[in-house]
Amino acid sequence: MNERFDDETKKQMIKDLIQQLHAGVSPDEVKEKFRGVLKDIGPLEIAQVEEELINEGLPRQEIQKLCELHLAVFRESLDKPKSEVPPGHPIHILLKEHELVKGFVEGISSLLSQVEPAQDLAGIENELSRIEELLTHLKEYDRHKVREENTLFPYLEKHGVTQPPAIMWAEHDEQREEIKEAGKTLEDKEIIGLEEFKGKLLSHLKNLTALIPNHFYKEENILFPMALELIGDVEWREIKASMDDLGYCYFTPEDAIGEKVALAKEAIEQEGQITFEIGSITKDELEALLNTLPVDITFVDKEDTVRYFSQSKERIFPRAKAVIGRKVQQCHPQQSVHVVNQILDDFRDGRRDIAEFWIQLKERLILIRYFAVRGKGGEYLGCLEVTQDITDLKKIEGERRLLEPS
Repeated sequence: MNERFDDETKKQMIKDLIQQLHAGVSPDEVKEKFRGVLKDIGPLEIAQVEEELINEGLPRQEIQKLCELHLAVFRESLDKPKSEVPPGHPIHILLKEHELVKGFVEGISSLLSQVEPAQDLAGIENELSRIEELLTHLKEYDRHKVREENTLFPYLEKHGVTQPPAIMWAEHDEQREEIKEAGKTLEDKEIIGLEEFKGKLLSHLKNLTALIPNHFYKEENILFPMALELIGDVEWREIKASMDDLGYCYFTPEDAIGEKVALAKEAIEQEGQITFEIGSITKDELEALLNTLPVDITFVDKEDTVRYFSQSKERIFPRAKAVIGRKVQQCHPQQSVHVVNQILDDFRDGRRDIAEFWIQLKERLILIRYFAVRGKGGEYLGCLEVTQDITDLKKIEGERRLLEPS
């Protein structure tokens, strides 16, 4: 029977389908019941329905947890020929990087098949250098994730797609944690017992060989096709320029070098001086001054929208122009959003004017401070984030009254 459905009917059927999966109905039973609509479902429709369900109160974590069930049902409709994208297109670059990462994951899988069944530790001891090499490649893959989070995800959000990028970011963080823990286990090899070392290392590696391919399947069959359907040519050029700024991993596409596309400006800038209550300065001078500060600064306005960030020579945390106009909550991993909201609420309500944190990052001590920005009448204007590497400052002792030779 060749059934035809209008868009609203189809979306309601997809919603019913997902709700039945969440209620515990088996994927095979659901597929049989909804076979008529499944063949015509596209990635955008799946994402829109999941978005609606989350907005109606279904926890995002629940969607993410049962994502494999969704894929089991939708796989037939997703496994269709995909539109080709030309070399140099952001999606083409991301897909090429996927191919390379898949190769590293296959290398890990091959090693696991050799060393896991062994009763002693000889197998894994002989392969440690190869395991370290493959983990180094997976650490570099973080630049790929940063680029997606700072360029592709914001543009999807501008088109009203917020939940799929949030789920992908959560999966990025899962992978980061496994890669980090695998590296830490290698470092602790001499400290922990050999049996514990082998068990931990194999566990983290096995998790990575499952997490990364599943994640790539979702991106290649849902997220990327959805992005190609929603995002326009001018926006893709803007994404490409931001990707160029953030840098690549494994290779640099030749046609991604040198071409910079300016983001659209919301207002016409006035030439000449900007006059303050005390003194005046040109726009170029002000921009250079802010970029020269020995700190990274980001300004979020009273509506929680990212309005500005400085471009110091060596930024501590990556920023791309695509975050301008984005809600600050969408620029943080989901597990820390409640802290961001607490700070902003406290600033808005006048309960505090500053919040401070410090973390260890690659053996450097990083101080992160948030300041409430208030107008002359005390009204809340926004939040200023100031990030500073204070590793060397902590070493200062005594006095220095003479100029060092240049």
